[in-house]
Amino acid sequence: MIERGDHVAVAVSGGVDSMALLSLLHKQRTRLGISVSAIHVDHMLRGGESYEDLRFVESFCKERGISFFGSQADAQREADLSRSGIQKAARHVRYALFEKGMDELEANKLATAHHADDQAETVLMQLTRGGHTQSGMPAVRPFARGKLIRPFLTVTKEDIADYAIGNLIPYREDPSNQKDTYTRNRYRHQVLSFLKQENPKAAAHIYRFAEERQEDELFLQAMAEEKMKNMTIWKQESVLLQIEPFQKVPLPLQKRAIHLILNYLYHGKTAFSFLHIQHILQMLQSTAPSGKLNLPSRLSVRKINEQCVFAYETDDEPDRDQHLLFVEDRLSWQGAGTFALTNSRECPDGADCFRLKPDMPIPICIRMRQNGDRIQLKGMNGSKKLARLLIDEKVPLAYRDHIPVVTDANGTILWIPGIRKSIHEGAGPLLLIYEKE
Repeated sequence: MIERGDHVAVAVSGGVDSMALLSLLHKQRTRLGISVSAIHVDHMLRGGESYEDLRFVESFCKERGISFFGSQADAQREADLSRSGIQKAARHVRYALFEKGMDELEANKLATAHHADDQAETVLMQLTRGGHTQSGMPAVRPFARGKLIRPFLTVTKEDIADYAIGNLIPYREDPSNQKDTYTRNRYRHQVLSFLKQENPKAAAHIYRFAEERQEDELFLQAMAEEKMKNMTIWKQESVLLQIEPFQKVPLPLQKRAIHLILNYLYHGKTAFSFLHIQHILQMLQSTAPSGKLNLPSRLSVRKINEQCVFAYETDDEPDRDQHLLFVEDRLSWQGAGTFALTNSRECPDGADCFRLKPDMPIPICIRMRQNGDRIQLKGMNGSKKLARLLIDEKVPLAYRDHIPVVTDANGTILWIPGIRKSIHEGAGPLLLIYEKE
């Protein structure tokens, strides 16, 4: 998790958990042979009070000679523009600034103060949602230019609080942590609190369950990969599966094999659900000699006698024309969705939207990507090649020539729907709406 020579940037909110982590790593930096810095993001949700958190962490770091990166981000505005929940919007801006802070500090590890209680809450939430996994947060995962690490994941909230008190570590309380309007807080105050009353070691038991699930999952995935070697052909944008030997594999490995194929083709993006996997297995188990399933992002699964082909649809040629949108115009985009430029005040449920600046030159242009395209992304200085962005966002190669590019009348790229927005989004009266079919 931590190696000699690492530069560890600690994500510090100012609360007891992150302040304890920053203090501990700073004290142990010489023994561990590492550099330690701090990153703080003010989501601007509590006005002057949240800004005081930033000043508090900055002062703590200055007194101890700890390198500090602090930034403010309007999470409420992000939530309004993206039509997402405030917690999702806050996480989006927070992790974007974590990445920016790591770049500026030249850190290769980002340490967060998630602990055993957080892990227990995460597992309970995953079980309730019925998601892909019920194994919680990994202790280490790739992030930005290095890795995200969670050194406190085996430690309870009570142990951290005791450590902070015993070592006279200052911290600030965030009153929003007491509000049950947030999902995680409800799990913390109502569900986990009840379980701890039943057994004070409940969080530790759930953590051990999550750890064992992660270990089991890695083992089963390795077995699935081994079984797949002699029954699959892997190409850059497609996978061919031999059905007869696949059907002899135990069902738990079949499920993981399909998951591995989809994860490979979607480049790690969670564009599919357990229902997609279930439908694929049902098609493969069927006695019908052929069949086809259409998955998100133009990925198709075809059963052809004794073979199953996972591949992106590339039959139709991409539309190379430039389509212009004036106010109240609508445009159907290659059968995949519809654009509309309106005076709407709100983004419809399920749609992606981009708010134009008041002085934005129109008509808006919808086109395919072109050689040399560059975009100025939110939260970044300078511009980035669109081709590089699509690679970084792990957009499948066969899908890249079908993604719409939105520009203003002068050709400035404003938005790649479903991928990223530019810095040119504003707060004018016009709203560009994209609704997928």
